[in-house]
Amino acid sequence: MPGASVATMPPSSAASTPAAARKTSHAPERKYKCQFCNRAFSRSEHRSRHERSHTKERPFKCMKCRSTFVRRDLLLRHDRTVHAKDGGVPLHSDGKRRGGPKAARPITGPTKSALTLEPGALEQIQDSSDGVFDVETAAMLVADLHQKATAAARADSQYDGSSTMSFSQSLVEPSVAYPNGAMWDSFSSQDHPKTHSINSATSLDAQPHPNTLATGLQVLANSLPPSAAGTPAPGSPAPSQRVQAATSAPQQLPAGLKAPQINSDEERNMILDNIRGHDSEHAIPDGFRVPSLHALNRYLSTYFGLFHHHLPFLHPASFEPTRVSPALLMAVLSIGALYAFDQEQAYMLHIGSKVLVNQFLQNKENFSSRKCPLWTMQSSLLNMIFASWSGDPKGLEWACSIKSLLANMVAGNRYELKLRQEAREDRPPTRAEWVEDEGCRRTYYAVYIFFGLLTMTYNHTPAMSFNEFEDLQLPSTEALWNLKVTEEAWQEHLKVAPPSVTFMEAHDKLFQGETLKYSAFATRIMINALFLEVWYHKRSPEALQDVVTEYKLRLALETWEKSLDLCEPEAFSVPLSAPHKGHPLLFNSRAMYRNARARLEVDLKTVQEALRYHDSYEVAAAMSNVRDRVRRSSEMLHVIQECYNCIETAVVQGVRWVARTSPTNWSIEHPLCGMDLMIILTMWLYRLEHDEEPATKEETIMYNRIRQLFDKDLNEGYVTHLSSVVARLWGSMLDEVVVWGITHLMGESFRLHSQALIGYVDDVTASSSVSTPSMTSQGADEDSVY
Repeated sequence: MPGASVATMPPSSAASTPAAARKTSHAPERKYKCQFCNRAFSRSEHRSRHERSHTKERPFKCMKCRSTFVRRDLLLRHDRTVHAKDGGVPLHSDGKRRGGPKAARPITGPTKSALTLEPGALEQIQDSSDGVFDVETAAMLVADLHQKATAAARADSQYDGSSTMSFSQSLVEPSVAYPNGAMWDSFSSQDHPKTHSINSATSLDAQPHPNTLATGLQVLANSLPPSAAGTPAPGSPAPSQRVQAATSAPQQLPAGLKAPQINSDEERNMILDNIRGHDSEHAIPDGFRVPSLHALNRYLSTYFGLFHHHLPFLHPASFEPTRVSPALLMAVLSIGALYAFDQEQAYMLHIGSKVLVNQFLQNKENFSSRKCPLWTMQSSLLNMIFASWSGDPKGLEWACSIKSLLANMVAGNRYELKLRQEAREDRPPTRAEWVEDEGCRRTYYAVYIFFGLLTMTYNHTPAMSFNEFEDLQLPSTEALWNLKVTEEAWQEHLKVAPPSVTFMEAHDKLFQGETLKYSAFATRIMINALFLEVWYHKRSPEALQDVVTEYKLRLALETWEKSLDLCEPEAFSVPLSAPHKGHPLLFNSRAMYRNARARLEVDLKTVQEALRYHDSYEVAAAMSNVRDRVRRSSEMLHVIQECYNCIETAVVQGVRWVARTSPTNWSIEHPLCGMDLMIILTMWLYRLEHDEEPATKEETIMYNRIRQLFDKDLNEGYVTHLSSVVARLWGSMLDEVVVWGITHLMGESFRLHSQALIGYVDDVTASSSVSTPSMTSQGADEDSVY
């Protein structure tokens, strides 16, 4: 990967540095001029392609559906990603290499592993880079070579080379982060595959089709070779490097604690027996295999070492894999498999967990939300997290279909918790009782936080309000939660523990301007509550006139920020690789705080609603349409300061470093919270660059501060395109986040947004049926720091 951290824009004037002069001296003459504008090109086909942005012509038609495209390479990508699961002969580029005509390639696949780039990819690289080999160009090269390597490896594997692609082959395609609907489509009704969504198939509170989940799981199980359990998908790039990267990643737990492990094959068999025992309808197929012992322990290590710290509602010390509910264990393992880059196993375990939860709730007579065991909530929460950030819109639909059920389970269980605590009267709880109560509280608040993220990302109405937690205590410190002591010593620790504070007490203190000492988890909960209050306020019809409420919200946010200095010091630090001090929950809380501050000034609900449908062209078009919402005012400068703080972290730490370490060390909250901030920042920069109104002194100072972040990479001739540079930088960074599929949608959207900001793009505002783009950096390379 080149060392450049910013994808520089094509030069619009003569080079102003010797290095730039050397780059442009060998560039071909641009003699083909556009008939609609002054832009010139070195090749006539490039000019023709550009002129379609003026004429809106879309000459390339897909013969398998009604989609049309302005470029052939977009048609090829559409065919690879959308129609791969449908079977049939795949399309191939018919372009020519510069060195001469391309040799004919048989449809049945190559006979040897000859890796070459498709002309379509070359043409796109040549047209976009104009001689500057930037980060995006390198990413395109890696992606194309990645696909070629996959095809070559598959040709010699147990999969045949026929043109009909099986379900399992499309599922394990390593160049795509997630199966883009292939998995979910297999679960819909066989009679009406196009009209039934995943809601009717797997919703926990709907009348399901009993065999749909099982059928999909059977197909997936049959696609696995006997030796594949616990290994990366066949043909995935550098599988040995992936396993090594996952096992050598910093999967740390606080000092003195270890991730739960499975000690022998006998315990592994016990887990399989537990799964069979809970599968009352025998829906899980005979071909299902528990991953190998090594893989199981790897998934547990990645979950508790990488994911758990960001949402610590499970109790590591009492989590025994052979004794916990199989549905919960499989949900935990599915998240761990994502962090270990074993996406095929992740989906297998994810669906298996949903099958077991679904069976339990359906077979429960006299269903009551008060009688749902805690593991049903915890399993459902993890499955919803998996589906919501998978990058698949149907997964999001399923998660949203059970929000109300999960909220009802939280309300019913919270009432039961209150009765248990009242029955103890003044007697202090035993350690086992406290762990049970604290686990319940943490689970309830984890659901609350997750619902807040759904609201922030997709503009979904919150399924829970803070009134649910009026007299519920906030979580304890992580040190007390992770403590392993005897019963006698436990009572001593409980006596010296900080006094418990209820949610409403903390909430009222914030709005009164009084700081309070929180635990790290409580800090994350309170900023989630403040964010949702901001959301409700901006949705109020009287929001523009209600200056009193807005003043109170600003006061509460300022008080919350001051309370960070009083946050409980965590005795057990979590040595994750991130630019923050203290527990990762504090780092995540900061990201949410910046987003809440921005929401008070700018409402980007149109972008969030476009995100629901996972079409990068629609998202980019929504980004371009919010320019008038980003005003130039003194209040906006405070928001731009928060935007600056967000991007400064990435630039100062190193964009490539952040792109490679953040997927496993940072939480999903950072790309989700940062999206609004980067849209606001790019549109504010764009307005400064193009508005007739001159910049004020304060605006000029802020603009120059942002520009200084990119001085090493920003040529003097590109300063008028700083907005596009920021958008492209952020998009290229998100493209390398390989754990959660939603980040690839965001990365592609920012790339299209960056093109729109400089005025040349084929047709960003036109909706396209191209699905979420393939990953540009699926796995770790030799220099990866995972």
